[in-house]
Amino acid sequence: MSAKRLYLIVVAAAVVVHLGVLWNGFVLDDLSIILANPLVQGLSGIWRAFGTSYFPSNIDVSAYRPLTVATYALDWSTHSTAWFHAVNLMWHVGASVLVALLARRWAGDAAGLIAGLVFAVHPAHVEAVANVVGRNELMAAVFTLLAVYAALERGSVWWSLAAMAAGVLSKENGAVAPGLIAWAWLLGVRPAPPRRKLAVFVASWLFLGVAYLGLRWTVLHGFLRGPGNTAPVFLGLDSFEIRLTATAALGDVARLLLFPLALSADYSPDHRTAVRSLLDGRLAVGVVALCLWALLLGLAWRRGRKVEAFGLGWIPIAYSPVANLLFPIQILIAERTLYLPSVGLALAVGAMCRGLAGRRLAAVGALVVVLGGARSALRVPVWRDQHSVALGLIRDAPRSYFTWRYVGWDHLWAGRYDRAIRAFRVSSDIFPRDARVYISAAHAEYALHHPAAAESLLSRADAVCERCVTLYRGEAFFSRMRGDSVTADWLTAHERSLRSSPPP
Repeated sequence: MSAKRLYLIVVAAAVVVHLGVLWNGFVLDDLSIILANPLVQGLSGIWRAFGTSYFPSNIDVSAYRPLTVATYALDWSTHSTAWFHAVNLMWHVGASVLVALLARRWAGDAAGLIAGLVFAVHPAHVEAVANVVGRNELMAAVFTLLAVYAALERGSVWWSLAAMAAGVLSKENGAVAPGLIAWAWLLGVRPAPPRRKLAVFVASWLFLGVAYLGLRWTVLHGFLRGPGNTAPVFLGLDSFEIRLTATAALGDVARLLLFPLALSADYSPDHRTAVRSLLDGRLAVGVVALCLWALLLGLAWRRGRKVEAFGLGWIPIAYSPVANLLFPIQILIAERTLYLPSVGLALAVGAMCRGLAGRRLAAVGALVVVLGGARSALRVPVWRDQHSVALGLIRDAPRSYFTWRYVGWDHLWAGRYDRAIRAFRVSSDIFPRDARVYISAAHAEYALHHPAAAESLLSRADAVCERCVTLYRGEAFFSRMRGDSVTADWLTAHERSLRSSPPP
């Protein structure tokens, strides 16, 4: 099979399976990062993005992903929601081709084809492709793959460094590229460079790390922590319990990578709850998943299956920034965060199929496309609009407080205020420690001209998130977007009173 034909097959699989994203709108974080972000809504945002946080300053100021925001500003100039999604699809196609390219170079045509197809149609990727803000995952993955390719295949320090810089400016997990490159050298996937050049590589990584941290500190200084920087499931847990919960979550990670039949846009309490004991059965599942991975890696290493071992090692290296084992982050599990780690799975599976040819290769490729592609294609419409996402959450995670918070928002946005309040009440009953639920419910009460009920809800919000003024700013912004300036004024007045009152 020619290289051109191989890559065209991978491109076709990625496009056909995800073509439905072109009819999707803006949902979930798209609303705050794109629709509610004035920075995005002008071409000046392309360069201004490098001087501000990822989230709008009235919502959160704890992340720095300027290159991704710059692409949103460029897309906004087309005045086409479909174009936003088309760009996401193009990034996914690029990542799929790069996976196929690396696998083909390291293990042959059959490996390249299967690896490319596995990555192109993997159901866990739908969230990153179908939700516009998933682009930060797509871009970080593409640039990380380019950094690995430039270092291992071209031996280029500077092209690899440029790709790494673009990766970390797209999303922070691009910082794993040096670990992936070093892992390949250690295994002998490609020979390590001479000592002098190796020293240049290491020096370039150190330089990039210092430069990035300095830039991030300069831009976000004083705003390094914003509301919601710890996953709700971790609230009230000590360091040991956080690691227990994160280890248990590895069972979900393994399931999503290997058997992604059940998918969900959310894994919050009580859909997933904390693990506080070594005797919790969920911890045992996570430990078993970890042990099976270690066993497979050991077997591949002992048998000299370098590419398979590299792929298996890629998974934890790429997953480490979001695993909550090194440090806690805003989420316990999210399917979009598996986008870069799943490259390792695709490479390992592709390398395992290197001996296939003819009908056997065609059969395996067809099986991957049919099974993975069908699940992915059916998942794409879940991200069509806010109402579709709400219905999907009710079906996939009915015990999640976030589900009912989002359902409440769907009702609120549509002007169904009584239904919104009921949904927010369910959400707060499941998990009473998220101030955003009470503020949104107050939004609905204000819209119904029930100021006393609204003020009571805001008091509850203040009790669980003391002086979280950015939450009020965000809610007021969305009130104005709905055309409800009266509610926005009420929320703004409450926010000002918090800022002006002395701390207790």
